[in-house]
Amino acid sequence: MENIPPPAQELAMIDQELVRLDARRGQLLARKAQLLSLLARSAPPPWAPAPPVPPGSGPSAAPPSAEEISPPSAQNVLLALGGVLLTVAAIAFTLVSWGHLGVGGRAAVLTVITVAALAVPAALLRRGLASTAEAVAAFGLALMVLDAYALHEVALPRTDGLRYTAGATAVLAALWAGYGSALGRLRLPLPAAVATAQLPLFLGSLAVEASSLTTAWALLVTAAPATALVLWLKPGAVRTVAVVAACVTAGAALLTGGSLSLAAGTPPAAAGPGGLLLAAAALGLFAAWRASRIASRMAPACAVVAGLAAVAAAGGVIRTAVPDSWAVLGYPLCGVALLTVVRTRLPRAVVRGLAGAAGAVTAASVLWTLPALAVVLLGASSRITAIWTGAPGGARAAFGVDLPWAQQSTAPLVLLIAAGVAALAYRLLPGAPDSGGVRQWRVPALCGAVALGWAAVLVAPPALDLGYPAAVATPLVLTAVLLAVVVRPRAPVGTAVTVTALACALAGSVSGSLLSLATRTATVTALAALCALFTGAAVVVETVRARGAAAGAQGASRPVRALLACVAVGYATALVAAACPAAGLPAEHTALALLAVPAAVALLGARLRRHPVAAPIELTAAGAGVLAVVLASGRAPVLALVLALSGVIAAGTAVREERRRVAGYAATALFVLATWVRLASTGVSAPEAYTLPVTVPALAVGLLRRRRDPEASSWTAYGPGLAATLLPSLLAAWGDPDRPRPLLLGLAALALTLAGARLRLQAPLVLGGAVLALDALHELAPYVMQMVGVLPRWLPPALAGLLLLAAGATYEQRLREARRLRRTLGRMR
Repeated sequence: MENIPPPAQELAMIDQELVRLDARRGQLLARKAQLLSLLARSAPPPWAPAPPVPPGSGPSAAPPSAEEISPPSAQNVLLALGGVLLTVAAIAFTLVSWGHLGVGGRAAVLTVITVAALAVPAALLRRGLASTAEAVAAFGLALMVLDAYALHEVALPRTDGLRYTAGATAVLAALWAGYGSALGRLRLPLPAAVATAQLPLFLGSLAVEASSLTTAWALLVTAAPATALVLWLKPGAVRTVAVVAACVTAGAALLTGGSLSLAAGTPPAAAGPGGLLLAAAALGLFAAWRASRIASRMAPACAVVAGLAAVAAAGGVIRTAVPDSWAVLGYPLCGVALLTVVRTRLPRAVVRGLAGAAGAVTAASVLWTLPALAVVLLGASSRITAIWTGAPGGARAAFGVDLPWAQQSTAPLVLLIAAGVAALAYRLLPGAPDSGGVRQWRVPALCGAVALGWAAVLVAPPALDLGYPAAVATPLVLTAVLLAVVVRPRAPVGTAVTVTALACALAGSVSGSLLSLATRTATVTALAALCALFTGAAVVVETVRARGAAAGAQGASRPVRALLACVAVGYATALVAAACPAAGLPAEHTALALLAVPAAVALLGARLRRHPVAAPIELTAAGAGVLAVVLASGRAPVLALVLALSGVIAAGTAVREERRRVAGYAATALFVLATWVRLASTGVSAPEAYTLPVTVPALAVGLLRRRRDPEASSWTAYGPGLAATLLPSLLAAWGDPDRPRPLLLGLAALALTLAGARLRLQAPLVLGGAVLALDALHELAPYVMQMVGVLPRWLPPALAGLLLLAAGATYEQRLREARRLRRTLGRMR
C-alpha cells in the first residue's frame, strides 16, 4: 500500500525540485561559458564536427571532413611550385633572351626584377603573408645568383671562373646575411648565407692552385666561423646548417692533414700538417669547453676530435724522427700524455672526451699488434706435424709462420703501453658506481690491463728474436704468474679478473705445450711443469676456499675450481702419453701406463665423494682410459688387459653409492669386452667352455640378490651373466658353418625367452629374444639369398612398396601396439 502525500504537500515538493534544477542549470551554463572561453584562447581541437551533408548526396560520396591535404600544406605546395616556375623562367630569360636586349635594357631588367623580388617580401610580411614572402624571397635569392652569372658573362668574360665564383659566393653570402638580418622573419636567407660562406676560401685556394696543405688550412679557417655560430646561436635552422658546414669543412681539413702527416718522410715535412692538426685540436678543444659551459651534448665529441688531432700531430712528427721499427710507438705515447688532463680542472665532459681519444688511440695501436699475437697463439700448432724433429734455430722459426718481425719488433712495448693505459684508467678515470659499490668502468679496465700485460710478455720472444728455450719458458712462467692471480682470495670485483687471468693462462699453456713438441726433453719438461702448476692451483684454490669460508673471504667460483682440476688431469694424461714414448716404450705399454691417471682419479674421487669437482675430473680421467684403449688396439692381448684393468677401476668406483649405477654398468661392460677380446686373440673356437663357468656363478649370485632384494632389476641380477655367454656364442654361431652350434644356441635363447615371459623378467626376455631372432636370421640367410636370386628384379621393390603402404595404413594401430609393448616391458623387472 503506497502513502500518497496531500496535494498541498506534493505541490511544495515539486516547487522545491524545480528550484534545485534551476540552480543546477545555472551552474552548468556558467561552466559552459568558461570552457568556451578557454577553447577560444587555445588551439582548435584535433577534431571538428562534420559539416551537414547536402541533400541528395548518396553514401558513395566522400565525406567533406576526410581531407587528404591540409590547407597550409596545399598553400606551401602552390607557393613552392610558383617559385620554381618563376626561377625557371628567369633562367630561361637569362640564357636565351639575354642577347636580344642592349646593355641598358639588360641592366634595367635585372635591376627591376631583382629589387622587386627582394622588396616584395617586406610588404608581404607586414600583411602577415609569411609563406608567400618566403617563396618570393627564395625567388629573389635565385635571381641574385643569375645576376652574378650574367655579370660574368657580359662584363667580365675573361675573368677566371674559379676566382670569380669565389668572389661572387663571398659577396652573395654577405648580401644574404644582411638581407636575412634585416628581415628576421624570413627563414631562408640566413641558412643560405651560412652554406654559401663555406665556398669562397676553398674555391679561392683551388683557383690559385694552392697545395693540399694550404687548401686544408682554408677549410679549417672556414670551419671556425661556422663553429662559432654553432656555439653562440640558439637551436634552429641556421644552427643546423652551421653544424653540418662545420663538420664537413673541419672533417675535410682533418682528413687532409692526417693523410699528409702519414705521408711525410722527414720531421720538417711532418711539421706542416702537424701545425694544421694542432690548430684543429685547439678549435675542437675550445668548442668542447664552450659547449660544456652551455650544457651541450657536443662537448665530448668535440673533445674526442681534438684529442685525436693532437695525437696525430705529435705522433706524426715522432714517427719521422725515429727508426721505422719504432714509428708506431709515438702515437700510444702521445695518447698516454693526453691522459694527464684527467687531473686538471677542465670540465668533466671535456675530460671524458680526451680520455676517450686516448682510449681510441690505444685501441688502434693494439689492433696493429694483432698479427704478432695471432702468430704466437696459433702458429705453435705447426709443431703438431713436426713432433720431436729437433729444436729450431730461434723463437721466430719455432712458430713456422713468416711474418715481418722487423716491423713488429716493438709490439711488446706497444702492448705494455696499452696495459699501462688500462691500469691508469683503473686508478684515475671517473665512473658511476654500480650496485655493489664498485665503479663499473674499473672492472673492464683492470681485465684489459691483465690481458694486455700477458700479451706483451708472450709476444716478446719472437719480437726480440730470442732463443727457442725462451720461447718455451715464457708461456710457462706467465701461466704460473696468472695462476697465482687466480688462486688469490679477492673481493667481488675479482671475479671478472679471475676469469680473464684463467683464460690467458689456458691460452698460454696450450701455446707453450705445443711449442715444446720440437724436442723430447722440452715436451716432458713443459708438460710436467704445467701438470704441477694446475694441480697446485687446484689444491690451493680448495684450501683457500675452505679457510676463507669462515672468514667471509670469497675465493674462486665453482666452475673455476672444476676447470683447474680438469686441466690438471688433462695435462697429467698428456705427460704420461709423452713420457712413455720419450723413454722408448711402445704404444701398448703407454696404454697401460695411461691407466694410472683414471686409477689415481678414482682414489681421489673416493676421498672427494660428492664434492662438485669430483664428477668433472672423473669424466676427464675417463678420456685417458679411452686414449689407452685406442693405443692398445693394435695388439689384442694388450687390449684385453687394458679393458680388464679399466673394468677393475670402474668396479672400484662403483663401490661408492653415488657412482654405483653408472660405474657398475661400465665395469660389467668392460669385463665382458675384455673376455671377448681375450678369447678372440687366443683363437678359441668354443667360447662356451670359458663363458659358461662365469655365467653359472653369475646367475647364482643374481638369484641370491633377487631373493634378498625383490625390487632389484633383472638387468642387474641376470644381465651380465647371460650376456657373458650369449653374445660370444652368437658371434661364434655366425661364423660357424656347422648346424649344432646355431641349433643349440637357438634352443637356449628360446628357453630364455619363454622363461622371461613366464617370470616377467625383462633381461632374459629381451636378450633371449634378440639372440633367437639373430640366430634364426643366420639360419635363413642362405635360403633368402637363393630366393632373391630366383625372383624377378621388380618384385623386391613391389614388396617394399606394399609393406610401406600397409605400415602407413595401420600406422596408428602399430604405434599403439608399440606403446603397449613398451609399457609391458617397463612393468617387468
